[in-house]
Amino acid sequence: MAFSSFRLHPDLLRGVKELGFTRPTPIQADAIPPALEGRDVLACAMTGSGKTAAFILPILNRLIEKPRGRTRALVLTPTRELAAQIERHLAELAVHTPLSGAAVFGGVAMGPQEHAFRSGVDVVIATPGRLLDHFRHDYARLEALEVLVLDEADRMLDMGFLPDIRKVLKHLPPKRQTMLFSATMPAPIMELARELQRNPATINLERKAAPAVGITQAIYPVSEALKSALFLELVRRGDLKDVIVFTRTKHRANRLAEVLERAGVSVARIHGNRSQAQRTLALDGFKRGEFQVLVATDIVARGIDVEELSHVVNFDVPNVPEDYIHRVGRTARADATGDAFTFVAPDEEPDLRAIERAVGRALPRIILSGFDYGQKPAERFEVPIGERIAAIRARRAEERKRAKEKADRRAARESGQPAPRDQRPAREHRPSRGDASRPAGRAEPSGRPARGEHRPHTATPDRRDLPAPNASGSAPPSPATPRDGSRERVRGAWTPARPAERQDRPRGGSGARGDGARGGRGTPHSPASGTAGGAPRRRRGGGGRGPGRGRSGA
Repeated sequence: MAFSSFRLHPDLLRGVKELGFTRPTPIQADAIPPALEGRDVLACAMTGSGKTAAFILPILNRLIEKPRGRTRALVLTPTRELAAQIERHLAELAVHTPLSGAAVFGGVAMGPQEHAFRSGVDVVIATPGRLLDHFRHDYARLEALEVLVLDEADRMLDMGFLPDIRKVLKHLPPKRQTMLFSATMPAPIMELARELQRNPATINLERKAAPAVGITQAIYPVSEALKSALFLELVRRGDLKDVIVFTRTKHRANRLAEVLERAGVSVARIHGNRSQAQRTLALDGFKRGEFQVLVATDIVARGIDVEELSHVVNFDVPNVPEDYIHRVGRTARADATGDAFTFVAPDEEPDLRAIERAVGRALPRIILSGFDYGQKPAERFEVPIGERIAAIRARRAEERKRAKEKADRRAARESGQPAPRDQRPAREHRPSRGDASRPAGRAEPSGRPARGEHRPHTATPDRRDLPAPNASGSAPPSPATPRDGSRERVRGAWTPARPAERQDRPRGGSGARGDGARGGRGTPHSPASGTAGGAPRRRRGGGGRGPGRGRSGA
């Protein structure tokens, strides 16, 4: 059977031919004819069987003669990566048509997706959560929808998307064609199909889930502590060329990637804690051959198509046999061949036996010759979750403590009160020239307190409480002003108070300083310096002007 027997539009057949498709896969041969007739389709198809084209081609053939500007088809997928992949396949098949599509998923800006809704792209491929975010706005209206596709329905069920799917259905017109594709058919999926579909064409519902025929499967028994060493040894020997390795948790994916990076292996990682940009760069780089190893969780176990992937490794045995089938299905896609290896620790044997019952046979065991199975690992591969949680809590407690101290210091500065001594930032003590000879607690010259001695604080008086100027134009001394030479608080900064015997001395002569009414000093040896007999006076603080910067006299 050839694709031309499906009576597809000539422009679609050109796209199929340019992609190198010569004959349809079994799921395509069974699903495309009823879908072209407009019937609902309920299909159970293994991963890597070509089911994407089985629903994309009927959709494009249905919409190619329709007016543009309105979204008429919606495809729901469980993961962002699968949505992006379907969008790329749609663009490749529709390259000679005016039809367009857009991928709508989280982790990226909503602006371009909003533009796709407003411009009315023909096909929207979306994850349920982000689609519901758009449905909160008026621009996301799908009144003209004609076709709905649920891809990887069982995976959406596993990820808890079934309630979201029911919410999405409330925004769709009831009269439409509905196609549902799933690798397995659990009871909730069958119940959902009965709710959504009317007299569907059923395909392979009795099929038993099993890996593709071209996959060579093998088991590597190894202790949990030596799994990373065994994987690294296989990579070094060249037994693994381009490989996706699946781990049970995100933490184990990170740890394995770190081990491989230290060993000089080009590796990328992808899991739920990575941003969408990081996930896209990792997957695209792996497809281009920039990375030899892609470490992943089950986020890429469904629907991700990597051409000519030679190996898949289960670093941890999956708890559910269906997950094993989907993992190993990343290789040997579209009737190709590939290898799938699984590392099995002694405590994972029960899960392995469940997988062997699901595939219907015992999988061969392999012992790697030359590998030291009795070696002691150099470090712990996985930090226990209790230790990780304790470290996270300690780090966050320290961050909260620093933030509180910073806020207290800021509040103290704004209120004009010194911060408590235990919250002041520590400063390194720099001894001066006279520190060695000056006794502790002895007052410094000019009445300043000795180093380390408490400096009394004097509140700044309110301007309304200051006495009025006397007849000479100068304000009388305030009783609150200290006369003992200690430092006084003036307008939020510490400034040295002049000794009592200097209070009535003139602050400068005529000439370079003008009227001398404002603070500042001239050059140390000039008559305007304000010292008796022109003796130099040591400058303190930052007050006054430097040499040559005084105002000219009147």
